[in-house]
Order: sequence, then structure tokens, then C-alpha cells
Amino acid sequence: MAPWFSFLELSLSLLCFLVFYYFHIRSKRKNPVIPLDWPLVGMLPALLANLHHLHEWITSLLVASHLNFLFTGPPRSGMQFFVTADPANVRHVFTSNFGNYPKGPEFEEIFDILGGGIFTADGESWRRQRARAQLLMSSPAFRSFVSRYSRDKVGNALLPLLAHFAAGEAAFDLQDVFLRLTFDTTTTLVFGVDPGCLSVGLPEVPFARAMDDAMHVLLLRHVVPMTWWKLARRLGVGHERKMEAARRTIDAFVADTIAKRRAEKARAGGAVGSADLLSSYIDDDAGGEEGGVDAFLRDTTINLMLAGRDTTGSALSWFFYLLTQNPRVEAKILQELQSVKAAGTSATGPDGMVTFDPDELGRLTYLHAALCESLRLYPPVPQELKEAAAGDVLPCGHEVRPGDKIIVWLYAMGRMEEVWGGDCREFRPERWISPEEDGGRVRYVPSYRFMSFNSGPRTCLGKDMAFVQLKAAAAAVVWNFEVEAVPGHVVEPKLSIMLHMKNGFMVTVKRRQRQAALA
Repeated sequence: MAPWFSFLELSLSLLCFLVFYYFHIRSKRKNPVIPLDWPLVGMLPALLANLHHLHEWITSLLVASHLNFLFTGPPRSGMQFFVTADPANVRHVFTSNFGNYPKGPEFEEIFDILGGGIFTADGESWRRQRARAQLLMSSPAFRSFVSRYSRDKVGNALLPLLAHFAAGEAAFDLQDVFLRLTFDTTTTLVFGVDPGCLSVGLPEVPFARAMDDAMHVLLLRHVVPMTWWKLARRLGVGHERKMEAARRTIDAFVADTIAKRRAEKARAGGAVGSADLLSSYIDDDAGGEEGGVDAFLRDTTINLMLAGRDTTGSALSWFFYLLTQNPRVEAKILQELQSVKAAGTSATGPDGMVTFDPDELGRLTYLHAALCESLRLYPPVPQELKEAAAGDVLPCGHEVRPGDKIIVWLYAMGRMEEVWGGDCREFRPERWISPEEDGGRVRYVPSYRFMSFNSGPRTCLGKDMAFVQLKAAAAAVVWNFEVEAVPGHVVEPKLSIMLHMKNGFMVTVKRRQRQAALA
């Protein structure tokens, strides 16, 4: 018998087996939406086929499986995840049994660019770092610095840039503008250096580009087997080559900035005297021996940069996207801002544009509710990964073995009827406000339902700082400009560790007429 004929027979037999296996497994499945678990490759083919709309695909699986499902990848690939959007599971993992769910060694390896910083650290190292960061970030000097700089940056950079675009009447990417704003802001608050990303002309800043490249590679590390990307990292090929280049750029910037701060301290003969966090860490003599190690300063500042820059820029982008789709909400925000303008605490520049006092904005109920509603639908960090240290049973009944990985899909949680009701996909800030008879205040929603700032002991330390920046930018842009989305432009989530927009957010802006704002 000819060898080619034997090969053809073998191929046809294998094909027939796969076809029959497919229909056999499909007939046995209780839930046809959940992807097939194939021999050797598990559910990996379905994952790869749906990467282009990963968040919506995961959401559909969690809807079909009532908040929980088990994803299995190829054997020995480390790709078995229990995916959940169940608040009861979140409360258990992030609060009630917090000690059993550290970040874990795999998380630390995926996020190796963050070093031993607060986001990858566990145990005593994490507790020590968190206590120190909380002390510095809660100081009156730093809080005042955040409010003052956020307002100044909006008035001196963001509004003039938008006025430039309004004069030219050309479309531009508002997401890029907001990411530049928050990059400048966060770099200044963390390092005391304003890189000037928001200048007219939108200059390319290598440090900002390196951060973008690193975020993209971090997401890919989540969706391919660890052995694959670790081999690519060892060989220095593919996306891992881009990661290594990004790391070099980031490390060079941080090392140079730390060296300048140390030189300033030496010239001053004592404290640097700046309110930024890097200077505070250098000045802080109570931090123990690790405080003087540049590696610790590098890891700490990079973690803080990641926490502040991409999250706030993403939140602003999705907030204005939702406003362009919901003029009713924008009108209510304008009405609320008018009360602040009438109180005389706002500032009007020579060009007639207005900025608002962050302390006054902090008292606005509807603006806060609208931002929370946007964060519910579009959380800047769309998923959280945990690893079990010991066996456990989740409230949903799922048995967890040591080393099992649990992914909480925040993006999907905001779209679950079982969590938020039948109108869960609607942008409705009113859900965050209590009835008038109860005072009309912002409702309390537990963090295990609203996880945009994490939950439990790891709740974000920069939550108040983030809201100051969000409100300063959002209020000023809404009051001074009309933002219109470019018709036909597709806005959808990007494949990234942060919830960025895949194609950006193309808009046009024009100066808002005063009488319209007053109306």
C-alpha cells in the first residue's frame, strides 16, 4: 500500500474522530454557550477565536453560567481559571478569607516589570509598603499638592489644548489627550517631573510609549500559556522583545529622576522640600533600611505610576464617551456645576474658560454619581487575578485546591442582572443617589459589588486622589466645551491589561456658549 494512501486514511480517521467527538461532547453539554473542552488544547481555541472581543465574550459566558464558570486550557499549561462575577465570591476572596488568596508567585512573574512593589508584594512586605504609602498619601501637604496641581494642569494645559482643537475644527483622539493629561499629572505627583505630554503638537514621550507597550504585553501574558511567553522572554522574541525594550526605557527614566532627587537633597543639605511622593520617600527617615535602596524606590514609583496614569485616563475617556451618548446626563451635570459657578469659587481665565475648586466639586452629588456609574460599566482594570494558598470552598459551592487561580471579571460584573438589575447595561447615575426623602445623597455600595477601586484590605489608597483628578478635568471640560463623537467611529475595549479604547475616541469639540451652560 502506498505511504501516501496510509497517511490519507489516518488523516480521515482522525478527522472523523474529531467530528464525532465534537458532536458527542456538544450533546452532553448542559450549557451550549460554554466552549468545548477539547483534548490536549482545552478551551484555548475558543479563547483565541474570541480575543478580539474578549470582555464581551467573557460577559456572555458569565451570564449563561449564572456568574461563574471554569475555564480549562491545555494540560500543564497553568491555564485553568475559575472565572467569577459573583459578589459573594468576591467578598470571600478579597475580605473574609483574604489571607488565603495572595497575589501568588505566578502573578509576580507575569508583572515582573513592577518588581517587588506594592501591587505584586504579599505578606509582611505588602503590609509594610502599604502602611508607608498610606501615611505619605494621606498627609495634608500631599493632598493639597494633588488638588492644586490637578486644577492648575487642567487650566493651563488641558483647556488651552482643547481650545486649539476647537479653533481648528478638526477631529482628534480624546483618549490620547486624557492619557497625556493623566501621564503628566501622575508623573508630577509621583516624581515631581512634568514631561509635557499635553503640549500643543502632542509630542512623543519615550517613557509614556514604554508604559503603553508594557501594558499591552502584560495582557498577552494572561491569555497565552505561561510556558510560551516565558520561552519568548528567554529568547527575546515577539512581544517579549518589546517588553524588554520598554523595561530599559522605564528603568532609565526612573534611575535618572532618583539620581536628580538625591543630588537636590545633597545640595540642600537635608530634605528635598518637594511634595511629590518620590521626594517624600527619600526624605522619610522612618522607612527602614529599604528606604535608601534605589531598587525599592524604582519599584514603588513604577507601581504608583501604573495605579494613577492609565486608570484615571481610561476612566475619563469612557466617561465622556458615555456623556456623548447620554445628553440628559450632561445637562444635569451642567445644572449642578452652575451652583458652584454661582457660589464664586470657580476661576475664570483671560480666555474666558472656567476651572473649579476641587473642594467644591467634592460636594456635588450628581457628578460623583455619574463618574461612579461610568466606572461601574467601564472599570479601568477589567479583571483581577488571585491564587489560592490552601484548599477552600467558595460561597457559590466551587471547591478550590491549593494553587488554583481565580479571576474576578469586573467588566462583566457591571453587566450582570443578578448584581445590578435588569437595567444593568444602562448608563443611569440615578442608581447611585438615594431618594430625596432620604436626603438625596450618594448611596453606599459595598466594594465587593463595585470593584473599580479593588476590595478588602487591598482597596486602592489613591481613590480620593483619583476622584479629585477626575472631577477637576470632567467639570472643566463639560462646562467649557461641547464634545461630539465622530459619527461612525467604532469605540470598543482594547486587548490590554487596562480598559483602553481599541481605536481611540475620535471627537470634535467647540466652545460652549455661556447661555447654553446657564440654561
